[in-house]
Amino acid sequence: MSALKSSAVVAHRHGGPEVLELESIDVQDPGPGEIRIAQEAIGLNYADIYQRQGAHGPTQTDSFPVILGSQGAGIVEVVGPGVSDFKVGQAVTYLMPGAYAGVRNVPAARALQIPDGLNVEQAAGTLLRGMTAEYLLHRLYKVQPGQKILVHAAAGGMGLILSAWGRALGAEVIGTVGSDEKVRVAKDAGCHHVINYRTERFEERVLELTAGEGVHVVYDAVGKDVFLPSLKCLRVRGMAINYGTASGDVEAFNLQILHAKSHSICRPTLRSFTITTEELRTSAETYAAAVRRGDVKADINRRYKLADVRQAHIDLESRKTVGAAVLLP
Repeated sequence: MSALKSSAVVAHRHGGPEVLELESIDVQDPGPGEIRIAQEAIGLNYADIYQRQGAHGPTQTDSFPVILGSQGAGIVEVVGPGVSDFKVGQAVTYLMPGAYAGVRNVPAARALQIPDGLNVEQAAGTLLRGMTAEYLLHRLYKVQPGQKILVHAAAGGMGLILSAWGRALGAEVIGTVGSDEKVRVAKDAGCHHVINYRTERFEERVLELTAGEGVHVVYDAVGKDVFLPSLKCLRVRGMAINYGTASGDVEAFNLQILHAKSHSICRPTLRSFTITTEELRTSAETYAAAVRRGDVKADINRRYKLADVRQAHIDLESRKTVGAAVLLP
């Protein structure tokens, strides 16, 4: 098999942004069932921070060197043996670890034709979040018109999608943010009410806004700092969904806290909801359809060169950023 050279961001150990190194790697011809993609954009997600730091979860890294990232989009360069769904020159996107590279091979079963309504950058930068929002709002907890939902980090890339889509489904959306500037962003995205958790106790304000009843579901990508107070925001038989841990892992707590109001808790991952190729493609199309209807925006707010990946991680980890970002090879 022949090989070509490609730039890639490689980590040889866990740590801060300084462990990310731009290197040249060999990319072999695609094997059976694979396609080779010349990438035009690479998604940047908080899960990449977890992987770099060595946090527990579906992106946990046990061996090095490792190429970070899990989503991208580009043009099919070579089609491996046995692949019939894709052809050379086709624009595609995918969800698969090892995305921080200019050229890479991907199993065809984890790749997608870019759905109508999304361009290459939007597919690379928002598809993972959009598909996460799809299962959070439509499958794990099926949000109904008139229900009340709480979205933490409502001005972040995931929060913007959840807030807009939740409102489009007819829910009353309460968002939390960390600055007055982000209050405006979250309201523009679709939140009916926005709480600056740095100036207010969000759990008290949520109960005020819901006349003491609480919300039906909490969408929490923050983790440790908000998990326990979030349980106070739930109504009877409400569900707390912790799908990210930007402030740290949620550690052991007294299960009896859930008893009085029969609360449920879930710690899901997108991987479990896109196991099959059919699930992957259906989820992507459901998200793209929401974008086409105007229920959700697929805006890219920041672009970084692949060589500037350290700064991209610094900006993302600061929690001062808004919306989605991509790396450009």
